[in-house]
Amino acid sequence: MKINRHGRAKVLTQPEIQLIFSDGLEDDRDRTLFGVCLFSACRIRECCTLLTDDIYTPKGSIRPRLIIRKSNTKGKLGTRSIPVIEDLRRLLVEYYPLAGDDYLFPGRSGGHISEDSASRILRGACKQVEIIGVSTHSFRRSALRR
Repeated sequence: MKINRHGRAKVLTQPEIQLIFSDGLEDDRDRTLFGVCLFSACRIRECCTLLTDDIYTPKGSIRPRLIIRKSNTKGKLGTRSIPVIEDLRRLLVEYYPLAGDDYLFPGRSGGHISEDSASRILRGACKQVEIIGVSTHSFRRSALRR
């Protein structure tokens, strides 16, 4: 069920965020995908197109800052570097893509996970925990409000 927010995604409360991450999202990949959106305030496209090298060193350590490349940003204005806070670091420690994957969140066809697939995952998670009005942009809005 859609809620008319006049074009704006729902801002999530802390209890809603905790419920989505603990009971809605089913695996480390999905929690990390939306954790990156939440803790970096990036857009879903920016998150889906992250390269493994943008966040992990060649030896598998987590970089202190994640890189969002200019070519993947909305206005293509510039590359951004965002600090990896401790909450995000914990998610990244639990999740590591398979060796040889260029993308942090690989898709089925060899590229990156699609924004539509990410949205479908989130809708299923929110339905499971009975939270309505959430979209992938909700994590960005929630992060910017915090």
